Amino acid sequence: MVNFMNILYVYAHPEPRSFNGALKDMAMVTLAKKGHAVKVSNLYAIKWKAVLDAQDFRMRQNPYQFNPAVEQIHGVVSRSLAPDIQEEIAKVAWADLLIFQFPVWWSSMPAILKGWFDRVFVQGFVVDLEKGHAYGEGLLKGKTAIIVTTTGGTQEMYSPGGIHGDLETHLSIITHNIFEFVGMTALPSFIIFGAAEMTREEGTRQLERYRALLEKF
Repeated sequence: MVNFMNILYVYAHPEPRSFNGALKDMAMVTLAKKGHAVKVSNLYAIKWKAVLDAQDFRMRQNPYQFNPAVEQIHGVVSRSLAPDIQEEIAKVAWADLLIFQFPVWWSSMPAILKGWFDRVFVQGFVVDLEKGHAYGEGLLKGKTAIIVTTTGGTQEMYSPGGIHGDLETHLSIITHNIFEFVGMTALPSFIIFGAAEMTREEGTRQLERYRALLEKF
């Protein structure tokens, strides 16, 4: 029996003709062939607004002092969040699996993706801290998430004893403090090291490695 999934693919790279672009394009074909339903949030293509501010809330609970957490909860209840946020929230609610693909910049995610989390993972939708609904009881419990990422540095540089430090530790800010905080199950990250210096042959090998992972879903 084949289990088909709803998959949200959140993609954060500014150049369609990059190796990241090739990874994303191959993922779209592979997932479609497997019969999964896929929605894509291509953040640079849609010119995603990355800054959380008062303009995100069309019906303020407190118009005199801006408290993002208070306004997020109110915005969820009143359905008055900005339209672009509501559209992404609907995608997250629909998805069984969320794939986040991005290049590692400054040992973390690009600012545009951090802004997506800031604006979309709103309190009242992903967690309810007043009721203790976080981590094992996070409101996105039952969903699964994975990071797909490339680095400029080598695997040795991003090893536990490397000059940049352990990349898995850097990414735990996402896998633990975001994914697991909201109740999702975090799959092991798929990492391609030293992407900028790869030969064409190595690039092809890494694309096939990613295809093999996707075909397991």
